[in-house]
Amino acid sequence: MKTTDPLNPAPTTFLHVDMDAFFASVEQRDHPELRGKPVVVGAPPDQRGVVAAASYEARKYGIHSAMPSRTALQKCPQAIFVSHNMANYKEVSRQIMRIFESYTPLVQPLSIDEAFLDVTGARRLFGDGPTIAAKIRSDIREQTQLTASVGVAPNMFLAKIASDMDKPDGLTVVPFEPAAIEAFLAPLPIGRMWGVGQVTQKKLLSLGLDTIGKLQQCDFNRLKSAIGARAATGFLRLAHGIDERGIGAEVDEKSISNEVTFPEDVVDRETIEATYKRLVDKVGARLRKAGFFARTAHLKIRWSDFSTITRQTRFPIPCDDDMTLREAGMDLLNENLRHRPVRLIGFGVSGLVETAEPQTLQLNLFENLDPGHREKRNRLSNTADSVREKYGENSLKRASDL
Repeated sequence: MKTTDPLNPAPTTFLHVDMDAFFASVEQRDHPELRGKPVVVGAPPDQRGVVAAASYEARKYGIHSAMPSRTALQKCPQAIFVSHNMANYKEVSRQIMRIFESYTPLVQPLSIDEAFLDVTGARRLFGDGPTIAAKIRSDIREQTQLTASVGVAPNMFLAKIASDMDKPDGLTVVPFEPAAIEAFLAPLPIGRMWGVGQVTQKKLLSLGLDTIGKLQQCDFNRLKSAIGARAATGFLRLAHGIDERGIGAEVDEKSISNEVTFPEDVVDRETIEATYKRLVDKVGARLRKAGFFARTAHLKIRWSDFSTITRQTRFPIPCDDDMTLREAGMDLLNENLRHRPVRLIGFGVSGLVETAEPQTLQLNLFENLDPGHREKRNRLSNTADSVREKYGENSLKRASDL
């Protein structure tokens, strides 16, 4: 087999593997009488509850996860509702993760049914990215009788977009040349951008930015005035296909986190948000006390059925101030909180460094990041620490999210 040229190393290759309608597909696999029928996994329609997953036959009627079960029944009266079997799903998930690990140790699960894989170092053994993706899809089908959709790309952001483009049972390969990447992204709707929630999407649409291509051409200052410098920087980088995150890069680095398990499962959003914001503030205070700046923020949610998700976002510039941490934390929460009972909520930071200098020269493209603004936020956070240390943890109350 041809060896890699050390002077011209092959580009990094990522896969994003996403199981197709995972819970519903497992139920259809285990119960042949459900195959080809609209299956809804979740609460029965005569009870208060929501849809956990829907088969593709049910999705044709507009049924989706987090939808009230009663609404799902109204959309599709012939839908078959089944209770979830989390123990079974977890066992199948472990089986799938073992398949991933047979190709590369660099696996980052995002949830029970999806994961990123860095297969750069696996190509000498197994072939190029598309070949490895095809092998993994084949292994999953043979060993679990389930299907997966896979995106192949030079970074994680592009791989995740690609995996959703040809569902179910699809394989999409993103080009690796910068100009071709921009052309690949340009026609996609703005809602496909990672991190663009409903609120941000409305702001972008108000600027006439309905596609990623239009975002690519948007003036930074104009975007900054609408969504802030941090979000503007991050979205412009992603719009050009720039994402330098890696798998396993922070495994050995320090992290700081706090989480709370509620005495009883909580649905009330106000209660969840208030608890979560206190966790963010505690993490910020610990971060500053330790003398570090964070590169990545993490959200953790455990639902009442004990299924757990973790999500993360990367700061364009390492930070330690409460305002930036809250913005990132709330973006993650707003993107991922569903109308489901929450058992545990957590917030953390990782990728800790001793300086707030940008970690990449790519930020020079956007030099309008205001250092005075960052300094003001840092002073406010340090003042808050001093007040809390002197007068107690509850001496300051948040009037609003700055």
